[in-house]
Parts: sequence; C-alpha cells; structure tokens
Amino acid sequence: MGLIVRLAALVLLLGAAAAPGERWVTAWATSQMIPGNNALPTEDLKDATLRQVVRIQIAGTRLRVRFTNAYGTQPLRLGAATIARAADPASPRIDAASLVALRFGGARSVTIPAGADYWSDPVALPVQAGADLAITLYLPDAPAQQTGHPGSRATSYYLHGDHVRDPDLPGAGKVDRWVQIGAIETVSAKASAVVILGDSITDGYGVPANSNQRWTDALQLRLRATPALADMAVLNAGIGGNRLLNDGLGPNALARFDREVLSYPGVTHLVILEGVNDLGTLTRDAPATPDAHAALVEGMIGAYRQMVARARARGIKAIGATILPYGGSAYYHPDAQNEADRAAVNAWIRAPGNFDGVIDLDAALRDPAAPTRLRREYDNDGLHPSMDGYRAMADAVPLSLFSDKVKDAGRVAAAPAGPAPMIAFTFDDLPAHASLPEGQSRAGIAEQVIAALKAGGAPAMGFVNGVQLEREPASAPVLGKWRAAGLTLGNHGWSHANLDQLSDAQFLAELEKNEPILAARMGAADWRWFRYPFLSEAATDPARRARIRKLLAERGYKVATVTMDFSDWAYNDAYARCVARGDGDAILKMEHAWLGTAAVQADRARAMSQALYGRDIPYVLLLHLGAFDARMMPQLIALYREKGYRFVSIDEAERDPHYASEVNPALVPQPQGLNGAVAARGLKEPQAPALLPLETMCR
Repeated sequence: MGLIVRLAALVLLLGAAAAPGERWVTAWATSQMIPGNNALPTEDLKDATLRQVVRIQIAGTRLRVRFTNAYGTQPLRLGAATIARAADPASPRIDAASLVALRFGGARSVTIPAGADYWSDPVALPVQAGADLAITLYLPDAPAQQTGHPGSRATSYYLHGDHVRDPDLPGAGKVDRWVQIGAIETVSAKASAVVILGDSITDGYGVPANSNQRWTDALQLRLRATPALADMAVLNAGIGGNRLLNDGLGPNALARFDREVLSYPGVTHLVILEGVNDLGTLTRDAPATPDAHAALVEGMIGAYRQMVARARARGIKAIGATILPYGGSAYYHPDAQNEADRAAVNAWIRAPGNFDGVIDLDAALRDPAAPTRLRREYDNDGLHPSMDGYRAMADAVPLSLFSDKVKDAGRVAAAPAGPAPMIAFTFDDLPAHASLPEGQSRAGIAEQVIAALKAGGAPAMGFVNGVQLEREPASAPVLGKWRAAGLTLGNHGWSHANLDQLSDAQFLAELEKNEPILAARMGAADWRWFRYPFLSEAATDPARRARIRKLLAERGYKVATVTMDFSDWAYNDAYARCVARGDGDAILKMEHAWLGTAAVQADRARAMSQALYGRDIPYVLLLHLGAFDARMMPQLIALYREKGYRFVSIDEAERDPHYASEVNPALVPQPQGLNGAVAARGLKEPQAPALLPLETMCR
C-alpha cells in the first residue's frame, strides 16, 4: 500500500511540473476582497453547490484552478470541485463531456487555511482562447467570512446539496458575484500575461452581466488578433471604489499588489490605472486645505513609485495609464483644485522614466472643448466611460508596449475638431526676477530656459526692466544670451512701477529710459511691444487709460496683453528658501502644484474663450525668468504639447482679430484679458485652483 501511495504522489508531482521549455501562466484572474454588503447570505452557502462561469483568456490543454480563502477568518473546506466548458455563459449548463473533477494532492476535498490560496492539481482540459469555463465547487459549510469579487459582471448559480457533476442546475439561485475563486493557470511555452490593476473603470462599471464588454475584454480581443500577442492574457485586477492609498471597497492597491500582481505566474507586464477615487474622496464630503491636496498628490506618486519598483524587481514592465477626466461626476463633484491634482499626477505618469511606458487614456477620452470631462460619446455618468468609451480605451493602448515585434503604436484617438490652439510664451522681468538659490546665476537660469524653449520649438518674447541692470550688473549677459538664441525683447518699463502710481510724464520717462537698451540689442528687429507692469492697466481711470494707450500708439507700440497666467512668479522665492533648507519634500509639492495649476489655468482660458467667442483665441502666456521656472520649463512645454497646443510668436498670436485693439492701442480698449471680458459679459468665470501657502514654505 505504501508503494501505491508513493507512486500516486509521484504522478501528481509530475502532473504539476511543466515540461522542459514550458511554464505555468495565469490565463484568467480576478481580484479579491471581503464582499461586505455584497456577500451571499450564509444559509445559501451551507451544504451548497456554487457554479461560476469565467472566460479564459488564452488557449490551454492543461489547467489548474486557484481557490482562495484570502480574507477568511477560519479554515474553508471544499467538499468537491469540477471544471468544464460552459454551454452558455449566461446559464449554469455545461458541456458534460468536458467535465473534469478537480483534485487536491489526489484527494477529492481540501481545507484551505484562513488567509491562504490553494491550487488544484493540474487536469487535462483543452480549451480555446476566449472559451467560457464553469468552475463548480461544493461547500459543506458556509465560509466564516467570504472572499470574493462582487463586480464579476457574470452570473453565478447556487443550489443546496452536492451537484458538482450535474450538467445543469435547474432551480438554482442566481447572483452576479464570484466567490472563493481566484485564478486559472495553464502550461505554455510562449504565453504571458499582463495585469491591469485598477478600480471600477477597469472592473467594468456599467457593463451588462455576461457580456464581457469591459475595456480589458476589448484589449484582449486586440491582442488575440495580433500574432505576436495572441498568447498574452489580460488579467483584470479591478475593484470598484479601489484606491491607491486607503482601503475602500476592497484593500488599497499597495496592500493587494503582491497577491494580485507578483504572485501570478507568467506575468510580464503591468498596467496601473488607479487614482481617481483617491482624488475624488479627498473633497467629496468637505473641502481640503492646499497642504492636504499637495500631500495627496505626493502620496499617490509615492504609491506608483513603490509598485513600479516592485514590478521591476521581478522583471515585470510597469506601464502607467493616465487618470481619466471626471469633471462631470455628480458623486465627486470635483473643483479646480481636484483637477490640478489630477493634472499633476498625470504629468508625473507621462514624464519619461517614471514608468516603463505610458497609455494616455486621458488624452484619448477627454472632451477637447471641455478637457475636464469625458467626451459625450464616451461618457456614462461623468466618471465612468460608456461601452463606446471602454472600447476607445482599449483602442488607445499602444500594442508595441507589449512586444518589440509589434510596430502598431495603437489606434490614434479621434483628433479634436478645428485647428490646434495656439500659445505664445512671454517672460517678464528680464534680466533678473526673484531671489536665486545659492550657486545659481542669472545667466545660468536664462540658459536653462532658453534650452527648454529651443528643445520644445517654442518662440518667446522677454520684457525688460532696465533698472535690474543697475541693481545687478552681473545679470547683463542674460539679454545677450536671449538675443543670441534668436528670442525677442520688449519694453516692460524701466522700474516695474505700476501704471496707477505714475503720472503721464513719469510713464513716458519710464518708457523712454528702457528704449536704448532694447534698440542696442534688437537692432532692426521689432521691439516696440509693451507689457503693462503687473497687468494693472485697468486699475486707473478710463480717461487716463485712453491717454496712455494713445501715447503708446503714437510711438509705434503694440500691447502685449495676457490671456493665460498661472502665477508662476509666486514660486521662485519659496523655491530659493527650500533649496537653502534642503527641503526636497516641499520642492516636490511645489512642482506638482505648479504643473497642476498650469494645466487647470490652460483649461480655464480655453473654457472662457469658448464661452465668449465659440472658439480658441491664440493665448498669450505670462511667465517669468526665475529659478523655479527654469527647473520646470521642460515639463511645462511637454504639458502644453500634450494638451494639443501649437507654439507661436506673440506677433503671430496677436494677428488674431481678438487682439486688434492691442495691436493698435489707439483703438477703443476692450476689457482686460479673458477674465475682464467674462465679467463684462456677466458670465460665470470658471473656478481657479488655490495656491499652496508659498509665503510660509521653508521659512
């Protein structure tokens, strides 16, 4: 008898082992949680058969099933289990000829310890990719605490008694849940798997039961139709309501990462699409402080870093997916600061090197006319995509991320209607703005900004305050470098005095005192552009404003008005303090707030322009030649390029009819800027994000 037992054990071990050149690969999986209010009644699972239908993602001939008691508080006994091909994904009927009993170390039943998973022994069951399989298990006693997946979007069937071998379960109860099953694995020489870690958008909110229309299902169909990727399984690790940092519906993403990413055999790629619930819950019930917003962004990015590092340590390629817009969500009702947080996180996801690849779902699904919202045809409820939206998500995935043999970079999302919006960069306060961190020079700051502008193909105009040359003679090379790069200069008034603080004669003197500096450096090029100090033209009385504009017109000046601004200037002094203190955390908060605010203000400018004129005017952006601007300029240019902007000179921008009264200041002035025009029309101005308390940072 002892010999027979040993031979049986040897057979089991040989069956569990992969042949030379083969390996186990996960062919289907689902995420686990405590179902809570979605748990099945205990009486329904006592002395009960439970048949659950799943769609295997890749073909196989030998399978094993992973059962789970991951969140159980007591051992779980499986009395028996089988697997078979399903006759119909929306019924409990099976192909009886394909039914195979599952064993556990050769035994019919098994007890799974609390907190554990348990593989069945391998069985021979040839299945095609996309086949529906019915896993049937018998529970003598109900689990003390269920482990399951409430968002199955697939119907399961339960019936009292042991019916694991029955070809049908007439009279069975129905529930759209998966309970106590975790994965199916197969043996293959060439197959692999990608895990999509996500929330309800990945889980398939809104997908009809048994229809398999999640975005991951659509992606699987694309892979299956691509020869180089036909044997890659897409594993859906989505949980509705899931968050990166805190438990919600299900454990947080970091807490479940090892079990649901690293423990699956055959995984070569990971896609992370998580974060919208972190962003939304911060202010769902009450406003949050700017510090709380900044801390959330840092925490989310820290979680991404952790998951990327863990994946890379296992040889898994980590791919980041940008967070979709949710401005239309009635559940989260996000404001401008929430949108700034989303923009900052997405900017980090897109930045080269943070992930091993990027899927820009935000760019693919956002409404070009209202970038904080989903496109109407892709929108379900302002937060979740529609069925068309889910298909668009799958279509936006560059398949080359998964194989070097694939040249297809993914199907390009539909281009926004109309021409690309234009933006002109202008820089105030040359040659010296704000304090500098120790060891940095004005010339060095200028070189960084110029290099970023050149790399990004962005023309720019700088506006000179000549008094800075008297105060900091060492800043003079800035103007030479600026001109050597082919960038232009304009007049900002000698001493940066506000218009409402000067007489007409003093204003003219300020204007004229700056002119020799400009003429010497610009030569025959056009330097007669004027930027009002602090944009305070409207702070004076209308008659005086008209006189000053006439004076400018008589001297051949054009007005460089501003139609986009995100208070970049406010960060530079705080940055110098934080560098001196070595406060890297504060600098990171500033980076994310700066980029997030820039993104939101770009969208606000477009929203105001569309509301006023039904189109995009060319935008004139106000920036400064400060140390923090220099640090962030490459990312800012990348942000605008990602938003679809085309970089132009101020001369090209102000050829637009919108700027007619600025190009010729003798004409009747219009309300100043988009904000002024919105107010004059009695329209509601879009909300702006709050600034970090920069005045207190690093004091």
